[in-house]
Amino acid sequence: MQKIKYFVVMALFCLGFSLKATAQFGFSHEIGAIVGPVAFQSDYGQRHNLSTNMGNTGYGIGLIHYLNFSYKADCSCYTPETFFNDHFKLRSELSYNKTELKHFGEWVDGSKQSLGANQLRAMRGSTAVTNVGMQLEFFPFSIRQFTASTGSLAPFISIGGQFSFFSPTAYSEMGSGLGQLPTVTPVKYIGAFDTKGGTTWSVVSSVGTRYKLTPLSDLMVDLRFQYYFSNWVDGLSPNPKVYTENRSNDWLVWLNFGYIYYLQ
Repeated sequence: MQKIKYFVVMALFCLGFSLKATAQFGFSHEIGAIVGPVAFQSDYGQRHNLSTNMGNTGYGIGLIHYLNFSYKADCSCYTPETFFNDHFKLRSELSYNKTELKHFGEWVDGSKQSLGANQLRAMRGSTAVTNVGMQLEFFPFSIRQFTASTGSLAPFISIGGQFSFFSPTAYSEMGSGLGQLPTVTPVKYIGAFDTKGGTTWSVVSSVGTRYKLTPLSDLMVDLRFQYYFSNWVDGLSPNPKVYTENRSNDWLVWLNFGYIYYLQ
């Protein structure tokens, strides 16, 4: 909890500093909020399995801030027309997502009644992740033209990085001792279990579009892919050399719906 508070304070400090410092250079600012469903891909469930992709889902919320290089808030005028100013925005973000996790797929099918299958079916987990980071968004069409036309669309793609604090939980419906006792723990997860939480970096990429709702507000939808540089975000990390199906780090797909307001 203390680390989450630290991230929040640092994010607000950075946002305040950004608003003060960049105002001196004549940039304008946008603020907004995002929310939407998250599909978390981890060591829970079967690889490339639809029921896993549909079942291990959660939610995400966030606060976002943009530097708009095409418009100067201090004079209510456009900046010099350059390709960068008219096609890029810098997005900073503080977000949170949480997902409930369980095993899906072939190995927990009801027809399988082995000890291992029963242990997998009994496993339950969750992970909560707080993210702070930035993305550079590219708009292939003119930002100025979009800003001047209510009802218009502005598709974009983005890439960036985030620093994340993760807090997983796990238990077994068969009893205590998950991660240690072979009576409740599938063999692949013995010695590969850690719910202390931690931090990691991640790379983020998304594709989406804005809709010009009013002269000073937009609606936004984007589909995000986020790849963590850790395999412990869900609290599990089986030996990747032995269990190759679990060799990938944890990652997620997040469908965002957002509202953005232009500050003047």
